[in-house]
Amino acid sequence: MNAVQPATVESEDVLLGVGLWQRINHRDLARTAFVALCTVAVALGLVWPSHALPLVAVAGLIVGCWPILTEAWEDARARRMSMELSMLIAIAAAALIGEWVTALLVTTFVLAAEILEDLSMDRGRDALTDLMAFLPEMVQIRRGNAIDSVALADVEAGDVVVVAPGGRIPVDGTVLTGESTADTSRITGESLPVEIGPGSAVYSGSINQIGAVELRAERVGEDSSYGRIVEAVRLAQSSEPPVARLADKLAARLVYLALIGAVITYIATSDVTATISVVVVAGACGIAAGTPLAVLAAIARIARSGAFVKDGAHLEALSEVDTVVFDKTGTLTTGTPTVVDIHARPGNDAENILRLAAAAEAYSEHPLGQAIIGFAHSHGLEVEPATDFEYHLGKGVTATSHGHAIAAGSRALVPDAPDAMDGRGISTPVYVSIDGRFAGTILLADTARESAQSAVEQLHRRGLRTIIITGDQEVTARAIAGELGIDDFRAGLLPHEKLAAIDAERAAGHRLAMVGDGVNDAPALARADVGIAMGSGTDIARDSADVVLISSDMNDLVQTIDVAQRARRIVMFNFGGTIAVDLIGMALAGFGLLGPVLAALVHVGSETVFILNSARLIPGRKG
Repeated sequence: MNAVQPATVESEDVLLGVGLWQRINHRDLARTAFVALCTVAVALGLVWPSHALPLVAVAGLIVGCWPILTEAWEDARARRMSMELSMLIAIAAAALIGEWVTALLVTTFVLAAEILEDLSMDRGRDALTDLMAFLPEMVQIRRGNAIDSVALADVEAGDVVVVAPGGRIPVDGTVLTGESTADTSRITGESLPVEIGPGSAVYSGSINQIGAVELRAERVGEDSSYGRIVEAVRLAQSSEPPVARLADKLAARLVYLALIGAVITYIATSDVTATISVVVVAGACGIAAGTPLAVLAAIARIARSGAFVKDGAHLEALSEVDTVVFDKTGTLTTGTPTVVDIHARPGNDAENILRLAAAAEAYSEHPLGQAIIGFAHSHGLEVEPATDFEYHLGKGVTATSHGHAIAAGSRALVPDAPDAMDGRGISTPVYVSIDGRFAGTILLADTARESAQSAVEQLHRRGLRTIIITGDQEVTARAIAGELGIDDFRAGLLPHEKLAAIDAERAAGHRLAMVGDGVNDAPALARADVGIAMGSGTDIARDSADVVLISSDMNDLVQTIDVAQRARRIVMFNFGGTIAVDLIGMALAGFGLLGPVLAALVHVGSETVFILNSARLIPGRKG
């Protein structure tokens, strides 16, 4: 391993260099190199035919300023002030007073900065668009005993898709046959392989690893998890969040400020060189380019961690929330009942009660019965189907197993059962009798998600309030809030009452993120500042939300908020840093302490720093 590692690193560096070379616009690079050579030539004294009008300098400015002139003309026609227009003014002014080296050097810096800006923005876009090319173009479909190869676009819900080891899973679906592990890191952010087998849910964009599987397609194309990410990509690239519009306005105002400062400098000093330096030093490209780059990179990073944001405006809103409001069932809890305790009557064995109850429930389709059967299987109990099965509507089931008459259900079916010994008061009791005598009670409850408590703790550490709003009964809401450490709860709410609770919080000045999964949550998701839907939730909840947690892991919620807040901090730092550098630079230039060449260095240097600061959000490639 150690022997080949240096070669691997070297090959990766070579590939990175080749990719960078291919990404650069060679025409722009050649233009920049030509202007740089002209600058060196003039600085070394090549000023033929005269110092007043050196041919090399004129040629360099014509070639170098053409793209700057084109953009400046478009901005002027649109009555929009831009950095290109201000730089063109500075270059022209330097040339008019015979500062040819300064004019050429500023042109070189502007062209080099444009290349850097384009490279950074391309990396930000690629972090998103490389997601689009990940799924296979052709998919294997089983039709009867034959396997056909069809285009991914032609796959329909209900098709049986065959995925070979190492293949990319192209649709959301359920495994029918085969066992394997899946790399879901690209779609859920889960770093470890996930075991899959019959009945397992799989997401498009995952990689099947060790065994062939067949799965039934349930959501395909744009409706799949990966398709929704791709759609979010398109929206992110085409939308402009409010902070980006603010960046554009601030950039234009900084340019106006520089021009006003230049006029004041000339009036006060009559120093043309200082006047040019004032215009040259002001650089607003760091925020004009760095802000959309930060938004694109943040959305890409969130998509890689198991969630997706539908556009930049929602990312910005998410960065400002101070309160997270949760639905309970299916959001903080799993939404399915689970056996939490078994109370056996003296003289009876809890394991035997579970085995017999599971046998009696073997033919039941009731969620409580299925939960009892699943719990018995998970504890290694062999459950043999009972005979004489009978379902009693609203009461429970009766059956015969191992020669015993079994009843499992409510007190109406087991009249000698005592009250359930439920310490929390939120469990549902299933009473079990054997041969007509009460034997014990099986308690079931909708349990909290494994990730819920740690997620709530992390939100609190970040200074965020947490609230539950639910239609469930107060005792249940109080118990879940207490178990998870949630600050407040509102119980027994109908959908319109959830809306009223959201409105009341917003009227109190809070910025809300609402997390939910059901049809009844959709109005509240749409009304909150940011609606966040669980990936396992209903279609209408996902459609109403601004953010979707694909894996339904609550820790992904924390990470999504973290990335949004980090993007905002980066943008605000770029804002403040640009303003500070420009004001200090213009003051120094106005007093003659910063010449045109140093002003150009400050301009390009600050722009580079702020663009690279935004580029820190760009995630590394996976898969």
